[in-house]
Amino acid sequence: MKQFIALYFLFLAILFVLFYAPTSDFSIFLNEGQTKLTLFFLDKFLEPEQLKGINIWIHPNYKIVIHQACNGMIPILFLFASILAYPASFGHKIVWMFLGYIVFSLVNVARILLVVHATKIGEGHEEFYWSHDLVGNTILMITGLVMFVVFIATSRSIYHLK
Repeated sequence: MKQFIALYFLFLAILFVLFYAPTSDFSIFLNEGQTKLTLFFLDKFLEPEQLKGINIWIHPNYKIVIHQACNGMIPILFLFASILAYPASFGHKIVWMFLGYIVFSLVNVARILLVVHATKIGEGHEEFYWSHDLVGNTILMITGLVMFVVFIATSRSIYHLK
C-alpha cells in the first residue's frame, strides 16, 4: 500500500508537469486540444449562438468560460496516476487509460451542461456554485472512483486467469 501511494503521488506530479502545467509546447497543445474537443461536444447540445469562442452565454450578463481548468484534464490525470501506480499489466493499464479518457471527456461535457442548465434556471451565482462545485465535482469524483474500482477488479480477474 505504501508503494502504491508513493507511486501515485510520483506519477501524479510527473503527469501534471508533462501534460497539464504550461511547461512545454506539447502540454499547451494538449490542453488547447482538449479544450477544443470539449467545446466541440458542448456546441452540439447548447442553444444556437450560446457558445461564442470559449464562452457559454447563459444570460446576457452571465457567462461560463471554458478553459484549461474546465477541459476535464485534471480528473483524467488523477485516474491515470492511479492506474499507473497500481500493479497490473501494461496492456491492461493502456486499455483503461484509453477508456478513462473517453469516459471522463464525455462525463465532463455532461457536467458542464448540467452547470449551464442549473445556472440558467436559477439565474445566479448560488446555482453555479451548487451545480459546479458540489454536484459537478462529485460526479467527477464518483466516476473516477468507479472506474478505478472496475480497473482493479478486472486486473485481478485477468491476473487470476493466468
